[in-house]
Amino acid sequence: MRFRRAGVVGGNICFVLTMLLVTPATAQSVNKELIDQFNAQLLYVALPLMLFVEVILVYAVVRFRNNDNPLPTTKDRSLEITWTVATAIILLFVGVTAYAVLANPYITPQQPMNSQQSNAGASFSDFSESSSESDPVVVNVLAYQWGWQFSYPNANITTQGELVVPTDTNVRLRMTSVDVVHSLFIPELGVKQDVFPEQTTVIRTHVYEPGQYQLYCTEFCGSGHSRMKADVRAVNESQYRQWTQQHRGQRNTTNATSPALVL
Repeated sequence: MRFRRAGVVGGNICFVLTMLLVTPATAQSVNKELIDQFNAQLLYVALPLMLFVEVILVYAVVRFRNNDNPLPTTKDRSLEITWTVATAIILLFVGVTAYAVLANPYITPQQPMNSQQSNAGASFSDFSESSSESDPVVVNVLAYQWGWQFSYPNANITTQGELVVPTDTNVRLRMTSVDVVHSLFIPELGVKQDVFPEQTTVIRTHVYEPGQYQLYCTEFCGSGHSRMKADVRAVNESQYRQWTQQHRGQRNTTNATSPALVL
């Protein structure tokens, strides 16, 4: 029994040390960096608390293992005040840390959701915001069962199933759906935003390094939900300019006859 208890304690200590020493992979975007930093801060708070609870638990088991007639603990006002204040401080830290991340415009864009006129004529005409100096690249994202269409209004380009963005540049994605609720999710970039019919939602990102990523729909939307994917390609600025020049005015859609896909 003693060896088993020692093994449990040793295993927990090794787990804590491993979690503290593990270095997370480098974030590929501002969004992912903010989320990773927030998770790390919570981890640094949670691990010492877990270790503290384990130590108290082991101490109580060992200290009172032969106590056949335990006496109930009397009221201890100072102990109650101590754990109440400590809990309040921890919760305050978590709340302030979470707010600092969730209030960031890359995580929660401060943009209203605008209504569209109809599903069949889904467009972004009501959302008249033009690309600003802080967001030089704007992409209109149209979700439908079961695919993604991307339109670059400043370059007059429309692609089907492929999102191309430049690195080291702020990118704004303006999204709407032509049928049901979808959810755009790019795990490696930390980008996730629900997409609603007759509304326009917005999210921003800033990709650091060129690479290939996968975009998924994470809101169940029917029998073809599992295949509702798209490729995301991040290229450097010169490659992006070359890509826009080569494809300017082109539409690369596989179902352009559907009125719901016409922007």
